[in-house]
Amino acid sequence: MATINVYTESTPNPSTMKFLVNKLLINGSVDFPDREKAQESPFARELFKFNFVNGVFFASNFVTVTKTDDAEWSDIEALLKEFVKGAVESELKIQEVVKDEDVAFEGTETEIKIQQVLHDYVRPAVEQDGGAIAYKSFENGTVTVELRGSCSGCPSSTITLKSGIEGLLKRMVPEVEEVVAEAM
Repeated sequence: MATINVYTESTPNPSTMKFLVNKLLINGSVDFPDREKAQESPFARELFKFNFVNGVFFASNFVTVTKTDDAEWSDIEALLKEFVKGAVESELKIQEVVKDEDVAFEGTETEIKIQQVLHDYVRPAVEQDGGAIAYKSFENGTVTVELRGSCSGCPSSTITLKSGIEGLLKRMVPEVEEVVAEAM
């Protein structure tokens, strides 16, 4: 068995930290924003046993952990790093039932174009910051997306949404007038 290395990266959201490993954890991404949703994930369920864990998000080779406001990263980072290392080494499952992440886009020609831009250009950048973005709908020039992981509740997500994602979509899909995030 190869040695599992874990290193951390801060995210734009001060309440979340990204724990990266040298192994693919999951194809796609999955978000567990609370204890109740985590019941379907042995890995997330174990993380939520720490009273300072407030959210868990998995994508490719990392897990993003959102902490409670009363916890300090300096107090919990090393503990979480060791936990993630042990969980990955023991092959603790992220999901009981693995769902394939489908990249089949649906809808009108404009909706498909929007989904393609989000998938090809926005998703990789958002994942770099420990989050994920999901297309919800397109109506009357407005694209609605859902932000997950470190993006959910991040102070800079509004700026990213308006300056980055909205600007890109307006340039690449002229029918787009605005991008809004749906609250989770």
